Formats: sequence, C-alpha cells, structure tokens
Amino acid sequence: MRSMNWIAMDVHCAFCEGGWKTTRGVERGAWQVATAIPSIRAELEKVPRPRVLVIEEGPLADWLYRELSPFVDQMIVCDPYRNALIAKDGDKDDPIDWRKLADLARGGYLRVVHHNGALDRTVLKQHVLLYHQRVKHLQAEAMRVVWWCRQFGVFIRKKDLLNPATRPELAGRLPDVELLRKDLHLLLRGFDEAHDQVKRLRQRLARGEEQIRRFMALPGVKVVRAATFYAVVDTPFRFKSKQALWKYMGIGLERRRSGTGPTRLCVPLRCNRVLKSMILGAAKSASRTGRNFFAEQHERWLADGCSTRVARRNLARSLSAVMWGMWKSGSKFDARLAAAKSSGKQLSEAGSRR
Repeated sequence: MRSMNWIAMDVHCAFCEGGWKTTRGVERGAWQVATAIPSIRAELEKVPRPRVLVIEEGPLADWLYRELSPFVDQMIVCDPYRNALIAKDGDKDDPIDWRKLADLARGGYLRVVHHNGALDRTVLKQHVLLYHQRVKHLQAEAMRVVWWCRQFGVFIRKKDLLNPATRPELAGRLPDVELLRKDLHLLLRGFDEAHDQVKRLRQRLARGEEQIRRFMALPGVKVVRAATFYAVVDTPFRFKSKQALWKYMGIGLERRRSGTGPTRLCVPLRCNRVLKSMILGAAKSASRTGRNFFAEQHERWLADGCSTRVARRNLARSLSAVMWGMWKSGSKFDARLAAAKSSGKQLSEAGSRR
C-alpha cells in the first residue's frame, strides 16, 4: 500500500502558505501562492497521489472545500479551536503553522468540521443564518429606540414601535426640540428597514423542501425552526448517535472528573448556538401548544420533581431525537406511535413509514 502524502495550508485572503509531508513526516515541498483556485490547484497536482489536503475552518473553508475536493483523495476541514490547544507551543508563523497542521493530521489529532460540498445546501444554510443575524439586528434596533426614548423620560416597549398609528403620539411625548424629532425619525427608519429585511428573508425560506414540511408537523416547530434544523444539521448521518447530536446542539451532557473526585455532568459550553436557541424555543412552544405528546412528557417531568429548566432541556432532547429519527428513516411524525415507543424504545425511531 502506498504511503499517504499530507498537504496542509494556512489560508489567508491574499495568499496561502502550505506544503506537504510524507507519512513518515519527511517534508517534500513548501509554497506560498495567491488565494486563487488555479494557483492552489497547480501546487496540489505536484504532489503524488494518494494525497490528503488539510485546512482549518474559516470564512474561506466552504469555498475551498467545494473547489479543491476533486483534486485530492481526501480533504479535511478541521476545528482551529482544538488545534490551538494542542499546537500553541513555541513560535507561531504561517510556515510553522502549516507544518504543525500536517503533523497533527498525520497523528490523527484533528477534529473534522462537517462540510457538504454542495452549493445549493451552502446557499440555504447561509440564508438561514442571515435570517437569524437579521433578527438579532432587529432586536438591537428596537432596544436602541427604547433606550434612546428613556433618556428623555418616555417609556415605550418594542410592540409600540410596530404600530405606525402610535408614532405621532410618541413624538409628541418628547421635548419640543426639532433635532430630537429628526433623530427619532432616523432611528425609526432603521427599525423599519430591519423589520422589512426580516420579513423578506422569512418569506424566502425553503418551504418547498419535503423534509422541512415533515418537521413542521411537530408541535412547536414551524417554518423557521424546521428550516434551521434542516440547513444547519445538513445530514443526519454525520452523527453516530443522538447523544452526539445533543452535544452538538448544546443540550447533551458531558462527564467531567479529576482524580478520585466526583463525576460531574454538565452541558457543553462549545456548541452550535443557533441550534441550541432553536430547539429550546421549540421545546418551550411545544409544552404550551395545547394537549400533545411532548406537552404530556413535559408535565410528567415536572411532576417527577424536575425543575422547569431541566424539564425543558429534556423535552428539547426528545424533540430533537424525533426529528433526527424522522430524517434518517424518511418517515413522518405520528404522535400515537411516538407515545407507544416512548415507554422503552428510543424516541429517534418514532414516526410512521410512508
């Protein structure tokens, strides 16, 4: 069997510093080229096959993964946070970084970051993430108006800004200064523009995807949450178990122990914040959406003595496991079948075959 050739690159917007090593760690070449696909491809083709290309996750990673994957036998995009904990020793420079990255890859110490490689899925994911970013921007614009008004003794709430009929009354409560009215008009324009952006982005979500429509059959899961789960998770087969999915979403548990001390269970600090917010929000909505399978689960956990926070997290695990199982099996949600299986079987199997 031929030995593998390990190519590593430290990527920047203007240039890429890289090179390659053999399986034994012998350096065979190094280069610095412009960050352009033809230039990088020319250097890759100088390396004998089989060859593995390794880069760190960053703004350019998805683009490079799509464009360069066909020219190598395997391409790895790895987690720079974990690399920093292992490789931050001694000097740091671009030529040193790529050599350390190659050594980490040879040793199997890298944590791979998932990339699909399909342009349409990347566009959908970025659209969903843009929607969530614009929602945060809208909230910031609303709070900016609220706190600006409070400096002049005018107390309002966000919902007051959504009704145009109340705005003349709001302007009348401010001191009679022309500059203040112009500043208020400017702030309200910023709020209206942010609100319009969120509305347009929401209308463009991929409602036509079959899997998104299936997710929307679950209590507490509407189009935004369904599209978020579909776009960010990308594929259910990237996770070996539902426990791995829960840790990625920030609702699982990690064990921590030192010496002979007690074992502690805690929620992982590093997780996908968008998914965590989505699934906890869905769990909260499901527990309040009339009588349904998940609301009954929530009530049982509360009756067993769980706190509201723990019960909601348990419900988020149950909800995400059902969504994950539906996606893997290609099934639709059936509340009666889910309730029947909840007694002893995994919730990830809940659903009915087509």
